[in-house]
Amino acid sequence: MKPGNHYTKSLLYFLALLSSLFANAVAGEAAYSPISLTANDLSIATGKPSLVLMSHGSTHIPVWSLSGGSVGQSVSGVIGSLPADCKAVKVEIVVTSTDPTTNPEFTDVYRVHLSQMVSDASFLDRNALGKTVQSPLPEGPFFSRTIVLESYYEVVPDAPLTVRIQREPGDPGDTFTRPMGLAVVKVTPVRAPAEPLVVQDVSGYNSWPMMQAIGDKLVCTYSRGSKHTVNEDARAVYSRASLDGGKTWGDEVTIANTPDYGEVTVGKGLDSTGAMLLWVRRVGKGWHHDLYRSTDGETFTLLATPKLEVQPMQITDVFEVEKVGLMALWFAGNYSEDPVHSWGYMTSGDDGATWTQTTVESGLLKKDWPTEPAAVYLGNGRLLGIARTEMGGQPQYQMVSTDYGKTWTRKRTNIADTKASTPSLILDRETGLLSNYYYERGRGILRRRVVDPDLVFDDPLKWPDSEAVGIGSPIAWDSGNANATLIGDTHFVSFYSGKDPDTKVLVSKLPAPEK
Repeated sequence: MKPGNHYTKSLLYFLALLSSLFANAVAGEAAYSPISLTANDLSIATGKPSLVLMSHGSTHIPVWSLSGGSVGQSVSGVIGSLPADCKAVKVEIVVTSTDPTTNPEFTDVYRVHLSQMVSDASFLDRNALGKTVQSPLPEGPFFSRTIVLESYYEVVPDAPLTVRIQREPGDPGDTFTRPMGLAVVKVTPVRAPAEPLVVQDVSGYNSWPMMQAIGDKLVCTYSRGSKHTVNEDARAVYSRASLDGGKTWGDEVTIANTPDYGEVTVGKGLDSTGAMLLWVRRVGKGWHHDLYRSTDGETFTLLATPKLEVQPMQITDVFEVEKVGLMALWFAGNYSEDPVHSWGYMTSGDDGATWTQTTVESGLLKKDWPTEPAAVYLGNGRLLGIARTEMGGQPQYQMVSTDYGKTWTRKRTNIADTKASTPSLILDRETGLLSNYYYERGRGILRRRVVDPDLVFDDPLKWPDSEAVGIGSPIAWDSGNANATLIGDTHFVSFYSGKDPDTKVLVSKLPAPEK
């Protein structure tokens, strides 16, 4: 890798960061400090990457040159042991380039492969293929980037951990065709998140919860049936309320149990008076969405069953938009490969009694279809929404509007540590910070990303790294569906977890992020 133009400021910045990194390598001997593998600690795993010196004047930094054109280049290293009381690890890489064309218009993509050699077990049992991570390049050559490739990989502390880093130039998101230098891999031991509180764990498939605060009262609604289906007659919708932040819950009440229909909670929110609204999807002889209203979280009355031109698969959370009234996003389709999918929004000027439906996009292929969206109103006509995708390995979508929802722009984010991960958004009005909660199915991790929405509104590839804030079942379809609310400076995030035929509804209690 040859040096490019000589940018003194960039070089000094690069050297300062490298100096800090090597200092961390020494400090890594202390528990919960990063353990660093330098380029000299790594070796070729696949392909033909090159160990080279990145040089400028009298400065020579060893790096692994990972091609921007040759697919399948990776390097690996081994960490012999980890602190006995750690539960997981976070993996970061430090990369840099001397190429003069380096600039933020390009992005590159990496992933980590992790495995452990545990006594009396195949090392294949402890193998994990990380999700791809896409990030913009820095302002110019000699700048370094620290990229989080994995924020929570559960480990057996006394077993060797193999870390393999691979660049993915074959990924459409890797648009920089020049080599990139891998200088350091950092592995940081991580403690387990706090145990979630139990909302409901009676026998049955308790699932798809919605969490809403009515003043200081926490209300959790959910659906229960016999398995992971939405249309069985046995599936009904229930509610429990808590006055002590989720420590204890009142008696279960039945919200909807219509004969010959399966009913599922799909969205919640508040009207202008502070009463709770709840969307319930009713599937049987027909397909309907019923809107219920409650002032106490214990007694619910049917408010509306809109007759809509496009029948949604789901209508999601309700939120208030200045000059508009109430709004909820929806999506429709059949999950096929045909171009029959759509999404849009609904508005109400009378607190949910009547609704007007608008389609934003239609005729979409499944790969372009934003599903189960959540949105917030940021003020001054600006809205920001996040949606899950139905194609494996694809990041979440971001949709934004600057005209109170009349028109929208949809782009992909860099949020890829997902699997059928339904987002839930909380905007903290005091700090202005936006939290995106989602559950990574198949690994059982409740994740959170926190951002100043101004940072990502026009650039959805700038979402900060995720953190693990809760742990549930790793069984892919028997856990998931995060839904969040807040009381004061505390966030409450519900999800379900278990193994068919019995799952339970849980809630993680988290302090609101500070600016």
